[in-house]
Amino acid sequence: MLTDEAIVALYWARNQSAITRSDEKYGRYCRSVSFQILRDRQDAEECVNDTWLSAWQSMPPHKPQKLQFFLGKLTRNLSINRLDRRLARKRGGGELPLVLSELEGCLSERGSVEEAVDAKALSQFLARFVHELPETKRRVFIRRYWYLSPVSEIAQEYGMSEAKVTSMLYRLREKLKAALLKEGFSL
Repeated sequence: MLTDEAIVALYWARNQSAITRSDEKYGRYCRSVSFQILRDRQDAEECVNDTWLSAWQSMPPHKPQKLQFFLGKLTRNLSINRLDRRLARKRGGGELPLVLSELEGCLSERGSVEEAVDAKALSQFLARFVHELPETKRRVFIRRYWYLSPVSEIAQEYGMSEAKVTSMLYRLREKLKAALLKEGFSL
């Protein structure tokens, strides 16, 4: 199996085998990310195919250090966009609006975060915040706010009541809000 650097070099050389190598190494991961958001195998597969196209179009100029995270982020964003379109057609429901409303008090309105602080600093802060959480809390937080998993599914997976998961997520959001304020991020 090729290294990430070798696969990125294939993209930069405009060698189409970069897509095949990406799928061999990270296809399963990307499908899992997409399926966790969309809950539909066909839509997830289409998003993963769109991921390879996006990767092709963005390399160059991008030269990701961690290809897995780069592809995962592309897949996640494409999946969320597809979910937004699906929800717009259905007029409501779903986890994305609920998750966004939960995080609303922790982050500023769209656009103002980028204007107020360097996005990279915020990203690094969030990564540190999540990394410093105890393992179970970290996993619950990531399942909810990265994979957009329903509270009921998280509760079942970790053998907790939905009330306990809801309470844990509330306390984590409050802790995040306090940490953001302490670090000087505007809310």
